[in-house]
Amino acid sequence: MPGVTSLSGRSLVAGRAQGELLFADVGLSFWGGVDSLSGEIIDRHHPLSGQHLAGRVLAIPSGRGSCTGSSVMMELISNGHAPAALVLAEPDEILTLGVLVAQTIFARSLPVLCIGAHAFATLRGKAFARVEGHALNLFEGLPGDHWQAGDKPIQDDPIHASLQLTEYDQALLAGQHGKAAQVAMHIVLRMAQLQGATQLIDVTQAHIDGCIYTGPASLRFARQLVQWGAKVRVPTTLNSISVDQRRWRELGIDPALGEPASALGDAYMAMGAQLSFTCAPYLLDSAPKAGEQIVWAESNAVVYANSVLGARTLKYPDYLDICIALTGRAPLIGCHLDAPRKARLQVELPALGDLDDAFYPLLGYHVGALAGSRIPLVLGLEHRQPSLDDLKAFGAAFATTSGAPLFHIAGVTPEAIDPAQAVDAGIAIPVERIALADLLRSWRELNSARDNQVQVVSLGNPHFSLSEFAALARLCHGRHKHPDVVLAITCGRAVLEQARAAGHIGVLEAFGVTLVTDTCWCMLGEPVIPPAATTLMTNSGKYAHYAPGLVGRQVHFASLAECVDAACTATASGRLPTWLQPAEPLESPAHV
Repeated sequence: MPGVTSLSGRSLVAGRAQGELLFADVGLSFWGGVDSLSGEIIDRHHPLSGQHLAGRVLAIPSGRGSCTGSSVMMELISNGHAPAALVLAEPDEILTLGVLVAQTIFARSLPVLCIGAHAFATLRGKAFARVEGHALNLFEGLPGDHWQAGDKPIQDDPIHASLQLTEYDQALLAGQHGKAAQVAMHIVLRMAQLQGATQLIDVTQAHIDGCIYTGPASLRFARQLVQWGAKVRVPTTLNSISVDQRRWRELGIDPALGEPASALGDAYMAMGAQLSFTCAPYLLDSAPKAGEQIVWAESNAVVYANSVLGARTLKYPDYLDICIALTGRAPLIGCHLDAPRKARLQVELPALGDLDDAFYPLLGYHVGALAGSRIPLVLGLEHRQPSLDDLKAFGAAFATTSGAPLFHIAGVTPEAIDPAQAVDAGIAIPVERIALADLLRSWRELNSARDNQVQVVSLGNPHFSLSEFAALARLCHGRHKHPDVVLAITCGRAVLEQARAAGHIGVLEAFGVTLVTDTCWCMLGEPVIPPAATTLMTNSGKYAHYAPGLVGRQVHFASLAECVDAACTATASGRLPTWLQPAEPLESPAHV
């Protein structure tokens, strides 16, 4: 047919669909990047910002960022705002899992096709796409032939016989341990097959990200599992939920969100999960040890567990996390093994002066964008001794822009104390050399505000640690925030009580802080953020990226000390940190 380009790839989820092609060469996090109710792309840093997905064939290299993307995908399929099909350059487990769960629980689906990086590049400039199983046809304009998505149903491949199942696995699949465990095992095996695993392993603990409320479908999913008698088989903690469960009414949260979001947390606790409600499970006493095989979701938690603790987990999508917790079995693939934990990119840093705490989230944000889905080895911090809080901030920002579940920092993280151990011997890997000018561009990207006003100071993304509370209390001692500024901190209940016992909370309450537990800034909105507020400040690279899309506010990004100063004055200084100031003048900055 004239004007038609035909390609083929690997069908991750079978199906037939067609529509206008929506193409980008940048990965997209569905959580924080796509509105789950409307299908609008709200990541204001993404080239497709403002576009709507419904009825269009979305072509992106892969997902990135949050594990909750699977929940957003399921929600979009449930409410009719999903893309007609998804075309990827490389497999993406998070988005694919959202489709599989919608297919399994709600009998609704869409095709997902992976065509490889070389073929993906040929999609640029095409107007219309048609997906049929393994085939992709691209059109310069609208196709003239008559075609309906339901003409020829395409079936997914059955679970392949090459998967080696134990008697326990087979009993789960046969329903001998109940309906919930049976459905969970089916989903685990579907993902294992897509990942190329040949066997499953036992895990020792789980951290569940699917307790975030993305809409009615997320609550329906959890309640269906409870109705089927779901009970977790390993110790299981829960991520932040979408509201402070104890205080959402006091904080003025609309019951339309507060009631179902709280009910979702209750549903997961009914399955036997612990009441933890934190996005930083590595701060709990139950944090895993090096080499421990676990199933954690929540992107920053996954990266921290792998990179800083040396535990072993994939970047598990929402819903696959609870399926593995219900079975105790996970695919033996990826970072559960030795070889896939090796670096595939070397990143070299420039000479640096004295650093403050804004450096590490900025660097994580920048390295994540360079790495894509590759695991990086960062050189140049061997003598800097970053703190655990620095590594937490680096990892959260890295996980925002990267799809990789792990990073190595030479001389710092446990698998790169000897950097030669973090790479495969005899295999050359690409090298990226970062200049100060590169970091300055990322600084300007995170600083989206165009005036120096500050009405909100956002701290605790990821959740505040005890040492962060101590540092903040020192900065706030004897001072008072400006009456027109809200300074709010999100944290887990356990850390809050530790900080109270240490005497930090009294100092912070005298300063005028608002303390919020159970939820995180990626779920907070009005009225905790006053409706009249237009600009906020944060020391989180993760939140500086997501806030413009999530809450529609401009952002100042800076160090913790700068955040406290801004809370006192209601203005941002706009100063560049000394380590970011170039020796030679650069072009006039957009944000100074």
